[in-house]
This record gives sequence, C-alpha cells and structure tokens, in this order.
Amino acid sequence: MSGRGPEIIGRGPGLPNIKFRMPTGPAKVFVPIIAVLIASFFVFNLFFVNIQPYEVGIKQVNVGVLTSRGIKEEVIGPGLAFRIPTFEMIHRFPQNVQVMDFSEPKRNQRPDPNSPGRRAKIQTSDGFFVDVDVSILYRIVDPYRVITTLGPGLLYITQGLLPKAEPILKQALGELTTEDFYNTPLRVAKAIIARDLLNEEMLDKGIEVHHVLIREFKYTDDIQRNIEEKKLQDQLVFKNQSQGRAAVEEANVKRVTQEGEMRVQVTLEQGNAYKVTKDAERDLYVRSKRAEADLLVKLAEAGRTEMQNEAMQSSGVDKAVAMKMAEVLRGLDVIVIPVGGEDGFNPLDLDQMVDLFGVIPDSKSTQAGR
Repeated sequence: MSGRGPEIIGRGPGLPNIKFRMPTGPAKVFVPIIAVLIASFFVFNLFFVNIQPYEVGIKQVNVGVLTSRGIKEEVIGPGLAFRIPTFEMIHRFPQNVQVMDFSEPKRNQRPDPNSPGRRAKIQTSDGFFVDVDVSILYRIVDPYRVITTLGPGLLYITQGLLPKAEPILKQALGELTTEDFYNTPLRVAKAIIARDLLNEEMLDKGIEVHHVLIREFKYTDDIQRNIEEKKLQDQLVFKNQSQGRAAVEEANVKRVTQEGEMRVQVTLEQGNAYKVTKDAERDLYVRSKRAEADLLVKLAEAGRTEMQNEAMQSSGVDKAVAMKMAEVLRGLDVIVIPVGGEDGFNPLDLDQMVDLFGVIPDSKSTQAGR
C-alpha cells in the first residue's frame, strides 16, 4: 500500500522480515521538506542562542580556535548570539529585578527555584523565636563578576545570595525584641540595615540588593496571645492617659475661653467708661465755650449800653432827641393836648418842651441861646 512505512511481511522464530517501501504521491514531496526544516531547526539551535530582551549573555570558550579560552568580559545584549557547538557556550543571566522569598509555599503552588521555600526563623533579643516572611529584591548588575565569582546558571542564588541572606537577616532582625516587630519604623530600619549588609557581601560579586521587605511575621500561639493581651492593656493605659490629657486640655480651653470673655467684657467696660469720660469732657468744653461766648456777648451788650449812655450824656444829644421826637410827631395830623392849668402844654414855650422830653441843656447852649 502506498504512503505507508515499513511493512512486516512474516513472523518466524527469528527476526521478522521487514520490507521498506518509498513514499509515493504528495508525501514524496512533503517528507523531505519537513526533514530539512527539522534538521535546520536543530542546526540553528546548535549555532545560535536567543537572548531575551530582559537577559544578557556571557560567552565561555572551551576550546580556543579563533580566540583564547576562558570567560569573555564582553556582555552580549538581547538578540541572536553565535556560538560554535562544543567549543563555545553562552550563559544567560536575567537583567530585571529578581525576588527571593522567605515564605511558606501556598497549596498547589509550584516551588520557586529562586527561593528557599520556607520562612526565615529569627531569634529575638529577648530569647523568643519568630517566623518572618521576607522578600529580597535584587538585580544582577555585573554578569561577568557573577560567573567568575559564583559560577554559571543558578549558582549566584545557591552559592551566593541564599547562604548570605538568612544569617544577615538573623543578625539584623535579631536585634529586635518580641514587641519591636510591631514597631513599624524600627522594623523598617532593621530591614534597611539588612539590605546594606547584603550589599557589602554581594556587590563585589555583581549582585545589588534593592530592598528587603518584611511582609509578615508570626509567633507561637502562646506568645502571640500574651503580646496581644499586653498590647490591649497598653492601649487601655494609653487610652486612659489620653482621656486624662483631653480632660485637662478641655479645662484649659474653658479657662482660656472664660478669661478671654472676661478680658473682652473688661475692655468693653473700659471703652464705655472712656466714651462717657470723653462725652463729659466734650459737654464741659461746649458749655465752657458757650459760657465764654455768652459772657462776651453780655459784655459787648453792656459796653454798647454804656457807650449809648455816655453818648446820651454828651452835648448835642438834646437836639438829636428833639429831632427824633420831631420824626415821631411828623406822622400825626392832630394832637390834642391841654393848654391850660398846671399840666397844660404850650407849644410856644421852648423851655417847657425841653423839660417835657427830659433834655438837659448844657451851659454853652444856654449861654448861646441867651
């Protein structure tokens, strides 16, 4: 039958007779093409190594044909890197940030080859043990140093970071007491110290530790319960102290408020007293000035009267009086006056007229009349 492989024709006590038939039809064309592609794929993988975008490569020459043997310092970037099979090797190292977790693996979770798969067991300064989940974030900064000091593959973890990490964590975090793990600033400070100690060990090997993060910690149940009870008691004490301070501050606020209100009231009374004083001073000033003005007016009127009297006592006033009387009598058409007897009025008697109007003649006018 066409298109089949080897066919067993018969079976006997020995080896079977196998008859090979060449493929026919479309298989005759596709089988060689597929064989060539498979062979090309294997040849390609023998001579080229694909370095991912987040990786770098370091070439190792095993047999020096075109170059000397050993590890090359040149760092190969992402892309296809050529190598001669058996004579040369290219070691790949990640360049992105790596994480080493000291934690218990979750159920149905594949183990992480970069992590120890357990929590860091720390003995505190007061003698108790605490299991701590820690994440160490690091990065390979010099792959040449990594491969020359620690070796290829994952030896930078198993021979480099992992043997140093847990002792340094025990050294830095072991300075904390059992309760200090609840003190976040102090706990973070010790984690920074652990990071610096790790860098002192790993930087010269080409690895830089960026962060040491304490994610969770767990005591035994008895210790945890004792700590929680003590924390609750401490919180109750702090609450009572806070309430006492709040009461004192509230009393201070009331006292300050009352003092402020009293000061305001005193200031208002002082303002009212000042206003009353100034109003009294203003009234006194107005009255005094008004009295002075009235006095000046009265003095002026008295002076005027005195001057009028002096003027009336001077010579020639009688004539002025007569002229005034003449003006008064000018508007009268008829005047009826008695002409006889003691009270009679004689208009022709000038002396009687002068006496009637109260004119006192001076000596000069009298002599002149005479």
